[in-house]
Amino acid sequence: MKQFIAFVTKEFYHVLRDKRTLLILFGMPIAQILVFGFALTNEVKDSEILIVDYAKDNASQEITTKIGASRYFKIRKAALTHNEILSTFQKGKIKAVVVFPVNFNDELLHNNKAQIQVITDASDINTANMITNYLSAIVQDYQNQINVNLELPYQITAETRMLYNPQLKGAHGFVPGVMALVLMLVSVMMTAISIVREKETGTMEILLVSPFKPVLVIFAKALPYLFLSLINVSAILFLSVFALELPVKGSLLLLFAESTLFIITCLALGIFISIKTDSQQIAMLISLMGMLLPTMMFSGFLFPIENMPYPLQIISNIVPSKWFYMIVKSIMIKGLGIQSLWKETAILLGMTLFLLTISLKSFKIRLQ
Repeated sequence: MKQFIAFVTKEFYHVLRDKRTLLILFGMPIAQILVFGFALTNEVKDSEILIVDYAKDNASQEITTKIGASRYFKIRKAALTHNEILSTFQKGKIKAVVVFPVNFNDELLHNNKAQIQVITDASDINTANMITNYLSAIVQDYQNQINVNLELPYQITAETRMLYNPQLKGAHGFVPGVMALVLMLVSVMMTAISIVREKETGTMEILLVSPFKPVLVIFAKALPYLFLSLINVSAILFLSVFALELPVKGSLLLLFAESTLFIITCLALGIFISIKTDSQQIAMLISLMGMLLPTMMFSGFLFPIENMPYPLQIISNIVPSKWFYMIVKSIMIKGLGIQSLWKETAILLGMTLFLLTISLKSFKIRLQ
């Protein structure tokens, strides 16, 4: 046991004195969480829209004021023809145009009905849909305000609630995905490279013929990255809560336990890659490309899995980051406990045991 502790301590010293390793371990997670949290977001904020008000009456002015008071839009006003509106879209300076027709208020008061034209730039479909929905909600809010004292027979009103993310913040979707992505890349890549480095320099053979058990050599090489990855989890959660305003609604202890299980899965995968490769370049290439693309494509982080063809949905089930992403999202955003996540946890545990088993078998075969 003393030998194992001494070997692990040596590995910690080796990692902490390497500035490039520390940059990858701690710099990349912080950079990714900040980039994904602030820059890569599907929210609509401060979108420039053009108000073309031909009516210039009380109703159009009140709706314009409501739109301007929203944090989603920045208003520009102009009196343009439809051809000029088209040229404005072509310049890419605005995202939408709201057109109030002549006699808008009179039509609303006398005919109990008036139309507003909303023109959006649908080259970005998701943004166009979100802008349309936001503008429709603002108009509906104004309509409810003026109809508060009116009794309209058979009126049906739909009340919409956005559970877990009422403000539609992008960080709610990106933070769990970034956790899965960072832990997968860092744990797999650093473990694979550290072991392959020993093989390239010839020191692995010296370690294997020492009185120290060969299996414990591998575990001692991986153990520091378990602790350092848990520090990464703490850093990501700290930035999520205090920088991105994303509180952890569920159990923090459960979240760290699930993260530890996922990190062990990634370490086992890194050990397997290191056993099968003989150079750091190949290990890094497999770790980056082999883990990055499946994590981004098949975890549900960027693309909904249910929208994929059925064969790809089946393939996604063998990607560990998919299950970890589901677990983190359920704990952080929905506040669920282990009673609701036992299935995902069991699948992730099974993957961990499978990867550890094949890694150790491959290692023993390599020794023979």
